[in-house]
Amino acid sequence: MTIALERPVGTTDPAALVGPEVTERLARRITTDHPEISEPTARRIVGQAAAFIAASGRLPGQSLAPSELVDYGWHAFILHTVDYAEFCERVSGGFVHHVPTDEGDEMPGGAQATRERTLAAITAAGYTVDEELWPNMADCTQCHAGCTDSPNSGKKK
Repeated sequence: MTIALERPVGTTDPAALVGPEVTERLARRITTDHPEISEPTARRIVGQAAAFIAASGRLPGQSLAPSELVDYGWHAFILHTVDYAEFCERVSGGFVHHVPTDEGDEMPGGAQATRERTLAAITAAGYTVDEELWPNMADCTQCHAGCTDSPNSGKKK
């Protein structure tokens, strides 16, 4: 059996990967959990999280990582398990796991190299990168115990 994965032609707005209903649901979750984030920014975060997840699913084991803001979108998406599982299957042919990094582990090549590797993977997958949402990297890769908003990080979820 062959699985036809959704692949963009040319450079594509990653928000197109997630339907409007799911986008609004995830954006509401982001603004509820992070009231400092506006609704328009939350929608942009959803799009970048979708692009990150799609690229990660196509390149497992490549040590890709989200930015702190994009990680908020990934966490919101994971909470909506039915939507998340369907999305992963559609864009990458299988579930994209969120794997914790151990405390003290560093990203291969450092945060800057991880950022460059991740943004290159998103671009190579055909998605537009929203540079403003990638100022700093989350402490996790393709994450619970090591993520920026986990209970173990000292930040409020």
